Amino acid sequence: MDAALPSGATSHDFFRRARTRLTLDVPPALDDPTVEAKRGDLDLDPAMWEQAGVKATRPAAVLVPVIDRGEPAVLLTLRTELPSHPGQIAFPGGKIEPQDRTPADAALREAAEEIGLAPTLIEPIGYLDLYLTFSGFRILPTVARVASDYKLVLSEREVADAFEVPLTFLMDAQNHALHSRDWKGVTRRYYAMPFGERYIWGVTAGILRNLYERIYEG
Repeated sequence: MDAALPSGATSHDFFRRARTRLTLDVPPALDDPTVEAKRGDLDLDPAMWEQAGVKATRPAAVLVPVIDRGEPAVLLTLRTELPSHPGQIAFPGGKIEPQDRTPADAALREAAEEIGLAPTLIEPIGYLDLYLTFSGFRILPTVARVASDYKLVLSEREVADAFEVPLTFLMDAQNHALHSRDWKGVTRRYYAMPFGERYIWGVTAGILRNLYERIYEG
């Protein structure tokens, strides 16, 4: 039997819900900073963006890979100690390049480059809300179904590890803790989802929270 997800859902129900609630229509705000976006590092404190003096202008895409098996899981990466991503837990992804036809194509390309995830095993389902970051990116997350027989080849320069976290854990609102820290004089509130020795927080946790809201709320 498939693992139970929130509201009595099954893994099959998760993908069914995702297909009915998400689309691959690209939001205009991805390429137009003048269009307001719904989510971001300060979406818990909207008035703080101006105070922080941050502008997110660079389009980017990440893959939210949901592994399709009896007990579905989300595939995450542990970044290497690069200055831009020092040991953070993240989704595969990065800047959208001119050769990328769509943000989903960019997410698939980055996943192939970073962790060797074959595009033939990935079925893009739809985009979550655009997410703006302090580092200046306008991230469009692509939720995708990934075949359970996937194999990975990690890019040692970018990725230290890749691991799965059960979808049941990530889609349980009781595991979505709220924390705060000071950032350049601004009190930033953010989500955190500690899972064993893995500390999922910041952008990654914010995107997972958005996944929960888009699929299981409303």
